[in-house]
Amino acid sequence: MSYQVLARKWRPRTFETLVGQEHVVKALTHALDQNRLHHAYLFTGTRGVGKTTIARILAKALNCETGVTSKPCGVCSACTEIDSGRFVDLIEIDAATNTGIDDMRDLQDNAIYAPTRGRFKVFVIDEVHMLSKQAFNSMLKTFEEPPEHIKFVLATTAPQSIPITVLSRCLQFNLKQMPAALISAHLARVLGEEKLKCEPPALRLIAAAARGSMRDALSLLDQAIAYSAGELTEASVRAMLGTVDDSFLFAIVRALAQGDARAALAVADDMEARNLSFDAALQDLATLLHRVALAQTVPAALSDEDPQKDATLDLAKALQPEEAQLYYQIALHGRQDLPLAPDGYAGFTMSLLRMFAFRPEDGGGGAAIRARAAVSSTGVRARPAEQAGTGAFDGDWPALAKSLRASGMARQLAQQSELKSFDGGAMELCVPIAMKHLAEKPYPDKLKAALEEHFGRPVRLGVKIGGTTGNSAQDQAVTSIQQDAFVRDMVENLDATIVTSSIKPVQQEVVSELPKRPLT
Repeated sequence: MSYQVLARKWRPRTFETLVGQEHVVKALTHALDQNRLHHAYLFTGTRGVGKTTIARILAKALNCETGVTSKPCGVCSACTEIDSGRFVDLIEIDAATNTGIDDMRDLQDNAIYAPTRGRFKVFVIDEVHMLSKQAFNSMLKTFEEPPEHIKFVLATTAPQSIPITVLSRCLQFNLKQMPAALISAHLARVLGEEKLKCEPPALRLIAAAARGSMRDALSLLDQAIAYSAGELTEASVRAMLGTVDDSFLFAIVRALAQGDARAALAVADDMEARNLSFDAALQDLATLLHRVALAQTVPAALSDEDPQKDATLDLAKALQPEEAQLYYQIALHGRQDLPLAPDGYAGFTMSLLRMFAFRPEDGGGGAAIRARAAVSSTGVRARPAEQAGTGAFDGDWPALAKSLRASGMARQLAQQSELKSFDGGAMELCVPIAMKHLAEKPYPDKLKAALEEHFGRPVRLGVKIGGTTGNSAQDQAVTSIQQDAFVRDMVENLDATIVTSSIKPVQQEVVSELPKRPLT
């Protein structure tokens, strides 16, 4: 016997064996059991999720010789002929090649005749959105008042292209893409029945590459079996798919956390030597950064069955949340720009260099000093302030708050707070009630890391919420603006208003680098 591809061999033949579309199965099962049958059904969804398969099972349920049932027998002549594609009263039409009004007129002429073998004539129109406007208009009358022996089953990947007049005459079911875990489990069952060995990570790779399509997954499985001579390994499937090994991605993110651009570029060189896809690398890097962000925000979202869970949690601790978000965006934009790059390697490495160039100053928490040193060793010029000796503090907290290497909410905490006490080892700050959210973790921890970097020694930091006296860096910035002669002249003569919420203290070292020039 000739070989039958897995996608056809393992195509579901009953509602019970259908994978991943329980909401559709439940609705159709109840309708069939209660004999509440509609004359037209519309199944929508991406390729390979079961639209045509459900249509054929529905045709069997309507025409099984045991009667209309949600559990067709599968052995009567009607069931076996439908399974083999020989049932005369199941008419399948490909709307992609039969788009015109003449094709629909032929359908209407056929529809008036009673079924030859079955209980119902079932017309399955695949990719129905490809029909012309005239063809849709020709169908409307038949759709509105069909003969009792006719059932229409429409399938499409683009329901938005179907006229509303047709949609309103159908029961619509949206088939969802299948989760990778569900696909992987089904592939494992198939391989068990086929008596073939496999490594679970290999199936996870195939499931991810299928992008929610079970048919694509089975086709890739067929390809992988042939490629690996019957024994699926993670290495062989990676080679077949051209995907990037997780070890490359984790090495890149670790290099980002440590500020080691040289190590990241070394990984990119290794990837180029192995002829790996840089487009897939950026996609997988974004996926990993998404998982890192999940681990930082909701650690329980990572499955205990994930073999990379511990490594992902380690990365989540090594990166600041704003770093993970920034690198994720750069990876997305890098993939979008990749076709415009001189070559894949240049586009990929430029994305990595952007991540280092825009890396937050306090990235990596306590590792910030080592990170900046590593970046400087690759040829990136260190800023003058980074070369100075630090640690001086004369009690002017607003000035210190503006010079600390903190970003995001940690910088806001420094600038909105007032110093209550400092004995050289312990510091206590106070934030106004309106800014109490700044006292929530992890912002004090980030500010503490910036203070320890400044002083070069451990610092105990306490932050309380209460009344302030108006002596924070933010208060001084607002006062400075309000007392500026030019601003006061604008307010008095032009009835201008100062939006105090828009005033931000300027970092001192940045101001010192601005060119001196008169205002115009």
